Amino acid sequence: MPSFLRKLKWPDLVILAVLAGVFGYVALTVEGKLNYDWRWELIPNYILRYRTDTESWFANLLLQGLFATIRISLYSSVLALILGTILGLARTAENLTVRLLARTYLELLRNIPPVVIVFIFYFFLSAQLIEALNLNAWARDIARGENTAVWEFFFGDMRRFPSMVAGVIVLALFESAFVGEIVRAGIESIPRGQREAARSIGMSRWQEMRYIVLPQALKKVVPPLANQFITLIKDSSIISLISVQELTYKTVELVASTRLIFEAWITTAAFYFVLCFGLSMLFRRLERAR
Repeated sequence: MPSFLRKLKWPDLVILAVLAGVFGYVALTVEGKLNYDWRWELIPNYILRYRTDTESWFANLLLQGLFATIRISLYSSVLALILGTILGLARTAENLTVRLLARTYLELLRNIPPVVIVFIFYFFLSAQLIEALNLNAWARDIARGENTAVWEFFFGDMRRFPSMVAGVIVLALFESAFVGEIVRAGIESIPRGQREAARSIGMSRWQEMRYIVLPQALKKVVPPLANQFITLIKDSSIISLISVQELTYKTVELVASTRLIFEAWITTAAFYFVLCFGLSMLFRRLERAR
């Protein structure tokens, strides 16, 4: 018997039974009062589908959306980490102007609804950047080429590449505010005596940060950064509002075309749960191994 089952006590079993009863009651209520016809047998075809003409399996709507969510989350987290580290350093800078600018950016993003921020960044920044770099024409040229397998592996459908870039930029700019505060807290957690000792032996501020402060601060901020990465995955659903074709957007498409309302959204919720819970367990294990 698995170890987690051996740890279960009778209150845990009662809670599980109550949860099962609640889910069963909701399912029966939906089917009875709303006269809803459950069609779970159709959902697997929208995850993986067999193509008879090529005799091969291909990822359908939901799996395409899941892959897009993973790609966007990875790229956004890297960009958010870079921007957030810069913001965290700016928040602890000696120059008052730099500190005020960084704090203004952080406070604005942390106190404005994310939906508003997404639209502001999209229309005033990422859309303008994509047009300036002429990414639409570049992505179309690659999509028309022959060797697109590598590009599609990293970026998905290249015809949708500009919208993915827009989503990555918007999500990274939003999440960088939270990463910046985490980095700032990590830097300020280092005892001031260590910094003064570094200055007393002739280290510059850059050397002090590089050799004394940042190595210790990074160890302290890894757990909250891991939690922020999981939050970023869940926040990625917001960018479906700007037509980025990630998991939530694909689910909306599926519901609109098939009317599989409950089946589609429950499946999507399960995808998000498995992804986020799996990463949570992984980060917890890595934290214990440190």
